[in-house]
Amino acid sequence: MDFKKWLLAGGVSLALVSPALAQTAPPTDHDGGDEHAVEALVIYGHADQSTNAAIGFELTPRQTPQSITAITRQQIEDQALSNVSDVLAFATGISAKAVDRGRNTLSSRGFEISNFQIDGAPFQTGNVGFDETSTAIYERVEIVRGATGLLNGAGEPSAAINLVRKHADSRVTAGEVNLEGGSWNRFAATGDLSAPLNAAGTVRGRVVAQGYRQDAFVDLEKTKGYVLYGVVDADLGPDTQLSLGAAHQSDKRSGVLWGQLPYWFSDGSRTHWDRSKTTGTRWNQWDTSDQTAFAVLKHQFAGGWSLRGDLGYHRQVENSKLLFTTGFPDPVTGQGMSGTGYWYDSRPKQWNLGLMAQGPFDLFGRRHELVVGAMYNHLKGGWTNQDPTPSEAPLGNFFQWDGSYAEPAWGPRYDMSEKGVTTQYAVYAAARLNLADNLKVILGGRLSDWKREEVVTVYTPAPFTLEHDNIFTPYAGVIYDVTANVSAYASYTSIFKPQNNRDRNGAYLDPLEGDAYEAGLKGEFMGGRLFASVAVFRIEQNNFAVVDDGHFVPGTVNPAFRAARGTVSDGYEIEVSGKLAPNWDVNLGWTDFSAKDEAGADVVAHHPRRMLKLATVYDLGERVAGLRVGGSLRWESRPPQVAENPGTHKLEPVGQPAYAIVGLMAEYRINDRVSAQLNVNNVFDKTYINNNAWFAGFVYGEPRNARVTLKYAF
Repeated sequence: MDFKKWLLAGGVSLALVSPALAQTAPPTDHDGGDEHAVEALVIYGHADQSTNAAIGFELTPRQTPQSITAITRQQIEDQALSNVSDVLAFATGISAKAVDRGRNTLSSRGFEISNFQIDGAPFQTGNVGFDETSTAIYERVEIVRGATGLLNGAGEPSAAINLVRKHADSRVTAGEVNLEGGSWNRFAATGDLSAPLNAAGTVRGRVVAQGYRQDAFVDLEKTKGYVLYGVVDADLGPDTQLSLGAAHQSDKRSGVLWGQLPYWFSDGSRTHWDRSKTTGTRWNQWDTSDQTAFAVLKHQFAGGWSLRGDLGYHRQVENSKLLFTTGFPDPVTGQGMSGTGYWYDSRPKQWNLGLMAQGPFDLFGRRHELVVGAMYNHLKGGWTNQDPTPSEAPLGNFFQWDGSYAEPAWGPRYDMSEKGVTTQYAVYAAARLNLADNLKVILGGRLSDWKREEVVTVYTPAPFTLEHDNIFTPYAGVIYDVTANVSAYASYTSIFKPQNNRDRNGAYLDPLEGDAYEAGLKGEFMGGRLFASVAVFRIEQNNFAVVDDGHFVPGTVNPAFRAARGTVSDGYEIEVSGKLAPNWDVNLGWTDFSAKDEAGADVVAHHPRRMLKLATVYDLGERVAGLRVGGSLRWESRPPQVAENPGTHKLEPVGQPAYAIVGLMAEYRINDRVSAQLNVNNVFDKTYINNNAWFAGFVYGEPRNARVTLKYAF
């Protein structure tokens, strides 16, 4: 199928509309009442808030046959969640763990998460991913759990995270200024201004700016940065809307810990470091910047059909000069560890182009909906490095480590890995069939061409091209309204992930196939103000590469691989969000699952299998005018991670034992424009490991800390 030229020629001028623009569309079915009145009341969760992140249709969570969680702007502010990883730590079914003090690993239902969307357009996360971006520019964060191949193409059958930007939706001048002060010398200032740009208010602008500085509970570490974001939303006519915007974020980290603290001493006994302990040096740096730009266009035709599209760009620059430590210290002398320096530079670029049409059609006396679209994604990545001289040097007595480790001389820069280009072309379609007043069926599919062209680097001794054409990704779902406010649903979704392992004939293995099955109940209560769901799921990832014993790739000494049945994950989730009472908001989620490979071993074992997430706020305005109080709870089970003890050479459990972290908040509205808020995190000062002992090392979670925020609205 040759649709590449058509897509590039016909799609350049248009863009996939953001959910923020599409929210003005009227509700479709079982959305009784004024949708906007309901949305104004619900500040936690999603209620009737629609999203196109799962299938392309603008559907409420109840109308979507998959699990969807939304963390709203109100919850982000109530919990003082500074970056996206903070948000994801409180999202149902999502585990966010620190790799070190600069990166995170994300997981859902037993698989890593790599698929992100920005206003519904798919992007791949990088080494320092989208989860490290500031929440200042986002209206909410949506998570679609399970396989999301229909809109995202290649990836893991875990989840897709949709970051919904703020837009210029105010026809009067309005804004807010926030000042923050907190533990470890944190200071931040944020401004958010919206204003009409013409007398009629048909052209509107919004600007968000943030600057911050922050020390850390870890020795030596200091961070500073800023965020700039601007968007123009214009009504080009009664049926046409245009959005243009761009964002820039810069973060500079010095003295940062890379890698982890040693979990054991050399004799196999456990270490017990102070939480401030670091392996970082005084010359360590980890600087990143992100730039995004987008154009969004939507046109509404007569008869209910619409055409929309997007052009999106993302570029990251990462420059990191870091020390990686290995070995286990002697329990008496502290000797035995070594360090190797790296000076990385990475500048990945991504383009996304999308075109979508959707609208109603009549068949057999009923009205149905159809969405068709096409996408093009282009990603160019790669790492360069400079090696130190000498390449490795001892750290000395680690008990006395203070980061005074001499910076080595650096050799010439060279290409290290992943310097190639990945492209995806795809067309997709889905129909939402109205079989009865209380029965909807969604059927869809995606046809993708995926190509990776790799050049020679240190880790790629010879160039290669990996290509998969006409990969079909199906989608099927059914929603049955049991009562006026409760629906039952079931769905089958899929996704693929290419791999570069080759078989005994020299051919590349077929992509991994992730098939997700889900069923459950969803309900709206309290007049639509409270949403509840329960889901059971099973995910199967097949074509997993295992060594083909006794066989080699022809012409090489590399072992050949064969495709086998792979990981199976199954479990259940429960979620409640919205208002338990007119003045009581809650977001509660529970997850329980198992994920094992063909041999019965736990996969993604550094993430927990059971999680409880709770955030709640109670408005005491009837008793104490202007006062709101709330709290949060995050409980996790012990993950099944094991590692080899250097003393006994036996595998031992190294995951953080089950623990709970409690947070408290209080906000007092001084007058209509000014409010003050206090947040205290880890109230009971629990000491815990935040990354569950990767590589026989670990990183501590944050101790008790506090933040005061002063807000002025105008």
